[in-house]
Amino acid sequence: MIKTYQMLLEELKNYKNPKTKIQRMVTNKEIYPITKGLYETNKDVERYYLADPIYSPSYISFESALSFHELIPERVYAITNATYNKRKNKEYHTMFGLYMYQDVPKQVFPYGVDIINVNGYVYKMATKEKALLDMLYKIKPMQNMKDMRALIFEDLRINEMILDTLDKNIVSELAPLYHSRNVSMFANMLSEEKLYD
Repeated sequence: MIKTYQMLLEELKNYKNPKTKIQRMVTNKEIYPITKGLYETNKDVERYYLADPIYSPSYISFESALSFHELIPERVYAITNATYNKRKNKEYHTMFGLYMYQDVPKQVFPYGVDIINVNGYVYKMATKEKALLDMLYKIKPMQNMKDMRALIFEDLRINEMILDTLDKNIVSELAPLYHSRNVSMFANMLSEEKLYD
């Protein structure tokens, strides 16, 4: 269970020195520091659960969500997350792993995100369509369709079987919100069925 420093102070208010008690709980491995002012009671917690509490608002996207949806073959080490209006990439090195945060356009941020509730934890995961568009948004613009196909199938190694299950309508609706050459090109190629030419 995730607990803030203030929650712990409240829970321990009957102790003579709650701050000292919190330090002792960390030493005794009753709680585990995540970032400043944030603790977890389970050292084996699923890493996804901590992404939003570490830096909010955010949702899991990019490589992490692509791996989650099996669009890419690799297991990813870092948990990669989308934010907005932060103007600076963030990294948090924790005992639970590396968490990375990068902006997407504010107007697209709320769409295409599933809220998942598991064992009392709530985390937000980009849909497969949103994760791929977020990924394309952050990559240097491709010049033509040939380059886009190489990016999709050779560089990112996107799973063709999963790619064929993307909802073209969702991609078409989200694409204009990015104002991105890559995203627009991909959406057009998908709708016109030119990805495999």
